[in-house]
Formats: sequence, C-alpha cells, structure tokens
Amino acid sequence: MKKNIIYELNALYREPMQVVGYEFGAGEKSVCVVGSMRGNEVQQMFACSRLIERLKQLEARQEIAAGKSILVIPCVNSYSMNIGKRFWSTDNTDINRMFPGYDMGETTQRIAAGVFAVIKEYGIGIQFASNYMSGRFLPHIRMMQTGFEDIETAKKFAFPYVVTRNTRPFDTTTLNYNWQIWETRAFSVYTTDTEEIDRQSASDAVKAIERLLNEEGIVHSTVNGGYHYQSQVLCDDNLLSVRCREAGIYENRAFVGEEVTKGQLLAVITDPYEGGVLEELRAPADGTVFFQHKAPLIYADTAAVKLVYLSAGS
Repeated sequence: MKKNIIYELNALYREPMQVVGYEFGAGEKSVCVVGSMRGNEVQQMFACSRLIERLKQLEARQEIAAGKSILVIPCVNSYSMNIGKRFWSTDNTDINRMFPGYDMGETTQRIAAGVFAVIKEYGIGIQFASNYMSGRFLPHIRMMQTGFEDIETAKKFAFPYVVTRNTRPFDTTTLNYNWQIWETRAFSVYTTDTEEIDRQSASDAVKAIERLLNEEGIVHSTVNGGYHYQSQVLCDDNLLSVRCREAGIYENRAFVGEEVTKGQLLAVITDPYEGGVLEELRAPADGTVFFQHKAPLIYADTAAVKLVYLSAGS
C-alpha cells in the first residue's frame, strides 16, 4: 500500500487540508473509490476505511492482479467533517456540485479540480454517495442516464437493485456525471445510513466492491454472500413515494427491506404536544420498503417512505 497526498489546500489559521489516497497494486489505473465529500458523510468514510482494511489483506496475500492498481480516497472534505457541517465550512458550497472543477476558481472548485485531475484517469469509478433526503436506504447501486451508463457492470456488484434516473441540469457538475463524460464507468454506492455508522451495510458494500473487482479480473479472491439472483434494474417510476399530510413526531412501523402489502401500516405521526395520532401512513400498493424517513420529527408533505413498486408488465 502506498499513501499519497492527492490534493493539499493551505489555510491561514488551520493546518493544511490534505486529501489522502491509498493505492494498492501497481500498473493500469483500474478502479478509484471515493468516500465522503460532505462533512456529515460519516458512513461513507467508514465504508472506505473497511475497504482499505480489506485491500491490505488482499495485497498481503498477493491477490491483487499484476498490472492493476486500485485507489481509495476516504475523505475529500475533512475540514467540514471536523465540525460536522455538511457543506464547505466557510461558504456552504457543495464540492460534489463543483466538478470537473476550476483550478483558478472558488475554494471548492479548486478542490474538485485537484482531485478530478488524478481520478479521471481510472477505468472504473465508485463513489460512496449520500442522498439529499435524510433517512435510511436499502443498499443499492445508482447511476445517471447520460448515455454512458453501464448497467451490465453495475449488476456485478450483486446488490438486489440497480437504480437509474434521468439526468437533471444540476447533475452535470457532480462527480458521477463527469466521470462518465470522461469515459470512466461510474457507479454510486448507497449504504443504509449517512450520519451514523452501520457496520453491516458497510461490510456488505465492501463485499459488493470486492465481487466487482473479481468479476473484472482486478483481484482474485473468495467473497461470501451477495444477491443470488440477477440485480433488478429500476428507474424513478418504480419508486412510489408515500407522503405525509401532517407534521409531528414520526415513528416507523415497517423497516427498510421489508416486503409490505397494500394497506399495511408504514408509519405513524403523532401530535408533539397532546400525543394523539395525527396520521397513519399506509402502503398504497404491494412493494418493498426502499427508503424511510428517520428523524423523530417530520414536516408536512414530506416523502416519508419510498416503496419499490413494479406495475404489471414491468
């Protein structure tokens, strides 16, 4: 393993911010894995740390293929991570909305440019990503539909679901989009949580990446587990949002990954002052809980639950 400084940012009143990369193997730039780019992405950084630990073992056993190299960057935004702030600590900008970057621009543009200059050369790019919606997800692979997406490779992770979605205008400045435009096969890996550690889903994600590395001939190892059937490819239309009408105290009654039937109770919203039930959220159709709100309070008209819903003929 080689530990390298990918990018360094000097500061007036703090130690320099260093974006550190861990390289395994040598030769062709095969796979790059990027962890947290936002200050609350603790799970994403943790998953990278577990991956680094696993790659150390594979390298010690000489199970990384000759002529192949793997780069892992656990954290791009340690400044915001240190103070628990989601976006850049001084101007509240999002590094993952600054790619491919500009080395003469604003701070986050410079960081994006410095990191992207290194990682754009890799054949496969994997990002441990988080969603703008705060809650728990069923682990899955997500890709934008840019015309360069690679669904067949995404299936090699052996997650139950691969989710594709249409590209929106602001997506053009994300890492995943720019990786694809620069002809890197890019995939976003979503584990269960963001701000809290979920060791099991992090372990599952590491195994999924190892399965991909084996399928691509980059490592030669034995991986247990994985989804035994072909991954199901979904689009946004297959995710049915269940929104609440009321604001209040929120409690789930079903859980991520659970199969539910039409009419089944999914969550309850109660009055924060008087305790009475304000609303019961029930499944509008048979499906699998893909996402659920997690915070104890919820606002009105919030997507509290998303179900994998496959209509007839899907």
